[in-house]
Amino acid sequence: MNPAFSVVFLTTAAGAGYGMLAWLGVLDAVGVLPRSGWFGGSAVATALVLAAAGLLASTLHLGHPERAWRALSQWRTSWLSREGVVSLVTFVPAGGFGLAWALAGGAAPVTVVLGLLAAVCGLATVASQAMIYASLKPIRQWHHQAVLPNFLLLALYSGAICVAALVVWVEPTAERTAGGVALLAGALALAGKLGYWRAIDTAPAAATIESATGLGFLGKVRSLELPHTEENYLLREMGFVIGRRHAHRLRQIAIWLGFAGPMVLLVVGVVADALGGGGEVLLPLAALGALVGIYLERWLFFAEATHTVTLYYGRAA
Repeated sequence: MNPAFSVVFLTTAAGAGYGMLAWLGVLDAVGVLPRSGWFGGSAVATALVLAAAGLLASTLHLGHPERAWRALSQWRTSWLSREGVVSLVTFVPAGGFGLAWALAGGAAPVTVVLGLLAAVCGLATVASQAMIYASLKPIRQWHHQAVLPNFLLLALYSGAICVAALVVWVEPTAERTAGGVALLAGALALAGKLGYWRAIDTAPAAATIESATGLGFLGKVRSLELPHTEENYLLREMGFVIGRRHAHRLRQIAIWLGFAGPMVLLVVGVVADALGGGGEVLLPLAALGALVGIYLERWLFFAEATHTVTLYYGRAA
């Protein structure tokens, strides 16, 4: 598939924002985050800005952005509508969470309840987003059981590392906890991503020219002539080949930039702070690197996908 900037940015920014909400709610509930109102309010605001930026960017992908509200009406049958509805609902407890933290402080009963509710709604939004793609049977790279856990793990990883980048400015003890959570989430997200790549690389094609034509009993089938003499819309959008052609190299860059590099910076930053300082620079750099690397990984998620319609044009699906 030909990746659109708006969709890639949506899955990166919104994933990080809702992942931040999840960790802020959970870590505040167990009492390991700073209780100061200004920290809680600014942290929740950062998460909501990321989520809102992703959602606003997604409207750029629409032919008529002014009609985006109509996408919310099909929630009974459409995962896209469900994502839109849940994402907007999430802003209610999340806004209350930030306000309660700013006024009543962290770990206060009202703050904990609203934080956990915002965490559940945030993860439900990411899950709905994942199901938009996992429910599409014509694209074998998306119609896969690993897509949903991968979306959740990447959101939790990017959210955790962003929380750590904010906490480092406030409290060393909380910084070590948030950094450890981010390392664990990063290791799980990387393992899940590697497993997903291995699975789609070794899985057989969902359909072949033989199965599509029903002529497999004759042996190998090939087109005598292609239906078009030049590129058309379907080939540009559904048969995008650049991502698959350079997949190995781009995957390596995504691993080093989005996972290995940030995780090393996390460890070095936490150790440096324990010895005297430096984490205030290294942890934000780790978060920035993770977001850039995940953006590339999200681009690959779309670019490597192939639609079965490409069989009509003599390309593998």
